[in-house]
Amino acid sequence: MCTVCGCGEGELKIEGQVQPHTHAAIQGQHHHHHDHDLAHPHEHGHDHHHDGHTHDYGQGAARAHAPGMSQARMVQIEQDILGKNNQYAAHNRQYFAQHAILALNLVSSPGSGKTTLLTETLTRLQGKLPMAVVEGDQQTSNDADRIRETGVPALQINTGKGCHLDAHMVGHALESLSLEDGGILFIENVGNLVCPAAFDLGEAHKVAILSVTEGEDKPIKYPDMFHAADLMILNKVDLLPYLKFDVVKCEEYARRVNPNIQILHVSATSGEGMDGWLAWLQQQRKGIVEQQMQALEARMQALRSSLSA
Repeated sequence: MCTVCGCGEGELKIEGQVQPHTHAAIQGQHHHHHDHDLAHPHEHGHDHHHDGHTHDYGQGAARAHAPGMSQARMVQIEQDILGKNNQYAAHNRQYFAQHAILALNLVSSPGSGKTTLLTETLTRLQGKLPMAVVEGDQQTSNDADRIRETGVPALQINTGKGCHLDAHMVGHALESLSLEDGGILFIENVGNLVCPAAFDLGEAHKVAILSVTEGEDKPIKYPDMFHAADLMILNKVDLLPYLKFDVVKCEEYARRVNPNIQILHVSATSGEGMDGWLAWLQQQRKGIVEQQMQALEARMQALRSSLSA
């Protein structure tokens, strides 16, 4: 998380517009100011007011261990950061539930093939269900541009020196990104296997994408991420004949840190395993829609009981 990962100062930009959401270095302090009430209702997205609104996250380990910064204080800072984030995540999750939207947080290290997998997924599902993408990168809109070429709406968030998306950023994005009820929102996080593990965005599932070019020991090197993920996609499997990558050991490591993790073998380039991935998406989406129907039925039953009384 930010007090230990080294996030520095930077600008948050959504579609090139600077947003008042900053990671500012404060000597020995952590400030997280909000000029709005977290309990406000949602309409399309998050009715956030921006005037005077800042997120000051601290600069990282160097700041955390500055003179006067005790271990207890650092832990308190971390708890404050995650506590605020979790409140925003709860609002996002409520919005997704109300609109039967399957929100997925795609996480990986840089170069895993995450964007290629996503564009191939969108192309194959285009016209079959509503979809939208929130694209997170430190700089450029390159990936969002690639996504838009598929015909699916995408919103770019540039985090500057920030190394992850947080729930508040996603909430702001929802204000501008229209997605029909019953659709899928893909959140492509910043390439990083550390901080995104700790930040709940309100998603239904984290999907960890690991390419076979990275090494089979990633799950035990970055256990928090693979513990937080519900699904691991072992990507670029078409390259296995040319690499020394132990698939069995990789899966063993993943299940060592997360016994319940599901694993799919996929190649967006060759198409291998794509049907299984698309089937998983449809199954998860069906579950979200069924949950909404059950919630509606429960409310109807409660209303009928109230009227009969």
